[in-house]
Amino acid sequence: MHNFTNVKLARTKEKVIDMIRKIKEEDLTNVMTLWVKSNFKSNYFIEKDYWLEIYNQTKLDFLENFKTYVYEREKDNEIEGFISIQNNEIKAICVKEEKRRKGVGTKLINYCKDLLQDGMELYINIFEKNMNGIIFFSNLQFKNAKIQLNDKFRETEYVMKWKKDKI
Repeated sequence: MHNFTNVKLARTKEKVIDMIRKIKEEDLTNVMTLWVKSNFKSNYFIEKDYWLEIYNQTKLDFLENFKTYVYEREKDNEIEGFISIQNNEIKAICVKEEKRRKGVGTKLINYCKDLLQDGMELYINIFEKNMNGIIFFSNLQFKNAKIQLNDKFRETEYVMKWKKDKI
């Protein structure tokens, strides 16, 4: 398996070091707030009560059952985004609204891509109505592998995948 260590990313304009690291228990309040806000906005067509119903299980999953990494500004320890993966499937990726389109999500995805062995694939399921998400992943070379109906919500979703080239 992989030895997961912190990765520091230099940002020359601000002369600030940002870091991607494994989630800690003390991060959960900020991560869960970001998760709720992101889902309310990105998945606006799903009742808000649903996200609140699965809140506690998701919190446990992020800490114990998934591999979750946060993107943090080292200067002030502000979590600007996070990604959570289980069995090469992206379960969640959330970036603070004011930090979107600034490379945070791309850095999180690229970090996870780098963890994969050659020939492995990374997947995400995205609702068809989440056009920003579909465009984002398409720009990162994810391809639409399948279109399916999500049984729980009766919504169309895309299964998008990215494959790491064999060297």
